[in-house]
Amino acid sequence: MNKLFFVLFLLPVTLLGQEKSQSFTLSGKANKLDKKVDWVYLQYKIGDEWITDSVQPKDGKYEFTGMIAEPLRGWLRVKYVPGSDGNKIPTVAARDMTSVFLEPGKIKVNSIDSFSNVQVEGSASHIEFAKLNEQAKPFARQIEVLITQYRAYAKEKDLENQARIEKEIEMVEKERGEKVYGEYVRNNPSSPIALYAIQQYAGWDIDADKVAPLYESLSDANKQYPSAAGFEESLAIAKKTGIGKIAMDFTQNDTLDHPVKLSSFKGRYVLVDFWASWCGPCRAENPNVVKVFNKYKDRNFHIIGVSLDRPGQKERWLKAIHDDKLDWTQVSDLKFWDNEVAKQYGIRAIPQNLLLDPEGKIIAKNISGDELDQKVGEAIENKKAF
Repeated sequence: MNKLFFVLFLLPVTLLGQEKSQSFTLSGKANKLDKKVDWVYLQYKIGDEWITDSVQPKDGKYEFTGMIAEPLRGWLRVKYVPGSDGNKIPTVAARDMTSVFLEPGKIKVNSIDSFSNVQVEGSASHIEFAKLNEQAKPFARQIEVLITQYRAYAKEKDLENQARIEKEIEMVEKERGEKVYGEYVRNNPSSPIALYAIQQYAGWDIDADKVAPLYESLSDANKQYPSAAGFEESLAIAKKTGIGKIAMDFTQNDTLDHPVKLSSFKGRYVLVDFWASWCGPCRAENPNVVKVFNKYKDRNFHIIGVSLDRPGQKERWLKAIHDDKLDWTQVSDLKFWDNEVAKQYGIRAIPQNLLLDPEGKIIAKNISGDELDQKVGEAIENKKAF
């Protein structure tokens, strides 16, 4: 499945437990840089809410305070004073951004030779986070090289090599998940970042059979964190949407505002396709889906497209359906990431899909390109569900 997709947030969390919040203070020094700092920004996420704070340093020193209920990742970014020519200095992520794992208490951050190269004191969580990042770096470098190759092939519209690179990225990500994040949780179930690590291991498409035992191994303290409640919710949904499970029924309106029920297609092979008109990777995959639909539509196969289009943008949704020649059932409540069906199925990244047999059982997930054609063809030829 194409991993170059749009993601809301890998794993949703809730605001439960925020009554246990404690204060943190992050004090930073960025006075040794070759550029004068104008503003520093801190961003982190509590539940579904992004917190963004900013401060104008004095003599290169800055300070942030806040309230958090658990260790969590924060992002620091710098904005420089314009150059002598009056031009703004553009932000370069590798130089001007860094991550710090926040936790209650006093944290000190010292920028060495660039804003991104920092020494952190006062956060045991960050020390563990830095160790984990070091282990993940070789895989990150591999993925960067592959993404560069992918972009070159995309520019040439070389679909065959794009598909090959996607599979290679998927293999590297899978290896990183097992060797870095999975091993870390197994060896450090009480670590303050163990929950973060298991979220990275689980990814956007949770394999409940693999992830649930690992989650159960976490310390009780980790399971009490507010984000654990959100992770447990995602895990519960994953258990309901795994291979071999009966797909949960749903009803949503089509393009003419007529209600469509998933169970009304029982007796056919059905692909439930989550997409949106604004999603570039979805639109890039649509020709493959069209090809498969036209090939099998007269062989007891149908597609239900569930669109995560934005409120008030029905015309964009309809135009994308027309432009991409999506001649199958399309439904949406135009609630963006709050689409009720998407939430029911734990969809936090698109494109995603589910292939159902005539009994409504999930027989494949997140298949694309040639694999989509292959899986649908095998299912119909074997007629396993009849």
